[in-house]
Amino acid sequence: MTTLIEAEALRKCFGPIVAVDEISLSVSKGEVLGFLGPNGAGKSTTMKMITGFLEPDSGTARIAGIDMHENPRAAKAQIGYLPEGAPAYADMTPRTFLQFIAEIRGFSGGEAKARADAAADKAGLLNVWNQRIETLSKGYKRRVGIAQAILHDPAVLIMDEPTDGLDPNQQHQVRELIKQMSKDKAIIVSTHILQEVESVCTRAVVIDRGRIVADGTAEELQRRMPYHHAVALRVPARDADKAKAALEALADVAKVEIKVDTTGQPNGTTALRVLPKPDKSIAGPVAALLREKSIEVDEMFVEKGRLDDVFRQITSHDGARRNA
Repeated sequence: MTTLIEAEALRKCFGPIVAVDEISLSVSKGEVLGFLGPNGAGKSTTMKMITGFLEPDSGTARIAGIDMHENPRAAKAQIGYLPEGAPAYADMTPRTFLQFIAEIRGFSGGEAKARADAAADKAGLLNVWNQRIETLSKGYKRRVGIAQAILHDPAVLIMDEPTDGLDPNQQHQVRELIKQMSKDKAIIVSTHILQEVESVCTRAVVIDRGRIVADGTAEELQRRMPYHHAVALRVPARDADKAKAALEALADVAKVEIKVDTTGQPNGTTALRVLPKPDKSIAGPVAALLREKSIEVDEMFVEKGRLDDVFRQITSHDGARRNA
């Protein structure tokens, strides 16, 4: 795959505060990278350096092979950038603002109008096309920002909280738009919405205190949790010990936990969690064993490591930790 975004050892300090500490990453054509981290982790600073809006103290960024420091104008021409807040001229309408952006991008006449119209259509702005931007809702203002970022059909899209302020239907529309555009672009999406990472992103990078602490697919990050791919089931309390002993004897089972015991209740049930050994899938063998032992099962499902749990696990720290 063609690498369109390259960041190498980016570092940025604000006085004594190290905001970004030697971050390196790359994004190829066809990839959507979810950029995650707690507030103040350095996400926006990193994206501003990649897009050339902020000069790094050290390190380099390249867009489509063009060095941002050596040839910033050519590099920026390849980027569509949706910054946090996405300011626009409040007294303009989406129509006049996007046509203005088209002209700044080097388009003129009919081409400028066509570019503005197409971007507005993709971002869902046509029903407020001639309304002053200052009167628009937060969600529609966000759509104006999205439209200006995609207007020139850039090879690279860098989007800071693209669905901020949008209702669930609008969020879905923007996510579908990102998926469609990702086929021939490299996209970075900074977001606090972990569902967005699972539904849109092909890969996720987690940053904490200016450093990358995780890099992988959503599935790979979920595997960090001990209960990922565990089998949860509920059986009659009278069969709980029998089920636990039988399941512990399965070759690929690491451990069987009793989660909830309601033995003392009439017709009580017991909830069990069956943990697999690393990289093992046990749902089939568990189901087969329970049938063989004639153990009634009230419910059974395979657990997934939740991204919010993974996020908390890898970004939690005590007050004594500090970046060098």
